[in-house]
Amino acid sequence: MIPTVEWKEGVIRLLDQSQLPGHTELLECKDVEAVTSAIQGLKVRGAPAIGVTAAMGVALGAQSVFETDVPTFEQKVLAICDQLAATRPTAVNLFWAIARMKGVVRKNRDCPVSEIQARLVQEALAIQREDIVTCKAMGQKGAYLIKDGHNVLTHCNAGALATAGYGTALGVVRAASEQGKKVHVFVNETRPVLQGARLTAWELMEDGIPVTLITDSMAGAVMQQGKIDLCVVGADRIAANGDVANKIGTYAVAVLAKAHHIPFYVAAPSSTIDVSTPSGSAIPIEERPGHEVTTINGEAWIAPKGVAVFNPAFDVTPAEYITGIITERGLVTPDRIAETFKG
Repeated sequence: MIPTVEWKEGVIRLLDQSQLPGHTELLECKDVEAVTSAIQGLKVRGAPAIGVTAAMGVALGAQSVFETDVPTFEQKVLAICDQLAATRPTAVNLFWAIARMKGVVRKNRDCPVSEIQARLVQEALAIQREDIVTCKAMGQKGAYLIKDGHNVLTHCNAGALATAGYGTALGVVRAASEQGKKVHVFVNETRPVLQGARLTAWELMEDGIPVTLITDSMAGAVMQQGKIDLCVVGADRIAANGDVANKIGTYAVAVLAKAHHIPFYVAAPSSTIDVSTPSGSAIPIEERPGHEVTTINGEAWIAPKGVAVFNPAFDVTPAEYITGIITERGLVTPDRIAETFKG
């Protein structure tokens, strides 16, 4: 796989996911404005990948702050952090990564600015490395849930493309496949931006894992026909009570799974768990432009021009619909999230 995000000689290089699967293009971000635009424009997406990109964005921006006075330098870096934090409101990994970068500045106030700049780069690279290790650990912890011959349903993209590498939900699938299990994945197309069709199907085909693409409205039918053994999805934020915010349409899949007595699992690193948010009702839900719904890729119109559009990017699945949450620490039931990750 081409790296989703990497630091290359003082430039952030991103795999432009808005161009997949038709074109494999690398986007070079040389300033914070380019990083901000890439996150907002879904050129990089997926909660862990956004976190890594934001951390690198802080490090990149700090290199362009030429103040030698540490308090002034800190003030300008904090402004960069605020700029990146304003890009997308739902995925908590963004704020978690930025908080770590702020911590580097705070802990190194006695150092020269050049040293703080270097340590910011080191921290961003550490966050990237940790994400890959965490995803592989999740894969190993969750692979036992997938038996040989299982059919798995997933929604949106929670694979290597959504992380620094390997993936969360698809990381579990990938680990099971690496263990020699025959796994088949049903992929919801994931309207309106089609992350399932464009990204997840592409990833699985690249990995040689059997995949069948379905429309979102077919999920209930394939469950009813007995074609699904379990569901595994990712997450953008997990509240203290175990409620999960994920790509719009996830809630419907969870309700259908419960109605058909199919296990429904969420795979997410501890950085996605936000115990400061008591429940899903307190999670901010991003609303995106209407053209994502009325057009395909902003080009082919599929609705009357001028029609009113409601386009929330995420929904919240209540804890009662979730069988378990797969983390790098293992499988946790939603009711034990707060006590397991309290600090």
